[in-house]
Amino acid sequence: MQRERVSWTVRWAYALPAFALAVVGIPVYVYLPKFYTDVVGVSVGAVGAILLAARLFDAVTDPAIGGLSDRTRTPMGRRRPYLVIASVPLALTLYLLFHPPAMVPSSATVWLAAAIFALFLFWTLVAVPYESLGPEITFDYDERTSLLGMRDGFLMAGTLAAAASPAILSAVLDLPADPGGERRKFLWMAWLYAPLLVVTCWVCALGVRERVFQPSPRPGGVWRDFRYLRANRPFVILLVSYALSGFGSNLPATLILYYVEYVLQSQKADLFLLIYFTTGIAFLPLWVVVARRVGKKRAWLASMAVNTGAFAGVFFLGAGDEGLYTLLVFLSGTGFGATLALPSAMQADVIDYHELLSGERREGQYIGVWSVARKLSAALGVGVALSLLGTSGYAPNVEQTPQVVFTLRVLYALAPCACNVAAFAVALAYPLNREMHQAIRQAVELRRKGLPVNDPLQSRILARDD
Repeated sequence: MQRERVSWTVRWAYALPAFALAVVGIPVYVYLPKFYTDVVGVSVGAVGAILLAARLFDAVTDPAIGGLSDRTRTPMGRRRPYLVIASVPLALTLYLLFHPPAMVPSSATVWLAAAIFALFLFWTLVAVPYESLGPEITFDYDERTSLLGMRDGFLMAGTLAAAASPAILSAVLDLPADPGGERRKFLWMAWLYAPLLVVTCWVCALGVRERVFQPSPRPGGVWRDFRYLRANRPFVILLVSYALSGFGSNLPATLILYYVEYVLQSQKADLFLLIYFTTGIAFLPLWVVVARRVGKKRAWLASMAVNTGAFAGVFFLGAGDEGLYTLLVFLSGTGFGATLALPSAMQADVIDYHELLSGERREGQYIGVWSVARKLSAALGVGVALSLLGTSGYAPNVEQTPQVVFTLRVLYALAPCACNVAAFAVALAYPLNREMHQAIRQAVELRRKGLPVNDPLQSRILARDD
């Protein structure tokens, strides 16, 4: 089968919004909880509960908006209108979240809840159609790995920028390490990222053209679509494995500031994040090459093993172990990029499997469900981590008790490794490879032309649709 190439112009236009959307990742899950607990005055338990509740709200909005974008018909296509319109209120909400007025704790809690719910709603209106655009740009097995790897590489680069920006802003603006300095820091972050969100989304909408798909003549509906989703065994396996791994990875993402300060007794958390994400970006092209050689599944499993195996040693570190921690962060980071990018490329393949089952393209629905799993795993990571941290006796800006320190070590290192081991075991059952995907694409093209599908494997798949 001839390889389908994607131009570099389209690659860049599609990847750019991922850089800006990363601001909703690191700042919200790493910096924002500590900002609202230690500066704004919201209790640590309330912050965890609010973030968890907002992600449960996403469990409704993500698949709903995904399905809506699948059925949207405009001159601009199904996905791009959302990027153009929803990016504006997303930017405004981000500014309000990062720039709360001085309030008593009860009012600050309400402000945080309202801003977070609004942010996640508008983020979904942008991110789900945006991610749904990727799988339909190309159907080529390996080209998808490159395209979506580049997108996720930009996501990591944006995450790196978001991780480094607090330290850079503090140094450049000579901000004091007090509540006033922290507020100014977050205000500057809002000024930088809010317009960037709008500009990059508009560039993508102008630079990427959508494929035109004819609506299926067969009777459908939301429940019918979910029936096919449930029958899509490769997707279910991929989703469960990714959710387990995502929950584990969000525990250290939430707790790194606490772990570095109170376990390592260091003030270099920004440097460690910089090393981790820089390493992930640097090694991602190598993992793309590995995936072309051995397949996406094997490359993904190998990256999980590297990422988890190195990180397990972090549990045994203590005060003053900055050097060993730096080494383990680097080694773990070599596999990080692939654990993010390869599942995205595999997800695009299972969407093609759905088209074989149902005769319809449903990227939005799949991305919506995928996004729910990703957000819920992140929210559970935040909620569980902060709740257990509060239960163990954590108090801000004081020396922590041995119980708190031990809790941090377990939650930051052991729990994520256990989750990744479980994710690895589930991923072993993932069945799609390059040959099977090519057979699926050939069968889809035959069906579009009204021709019979004679391959035994494809015929068994289609029999489920009767």
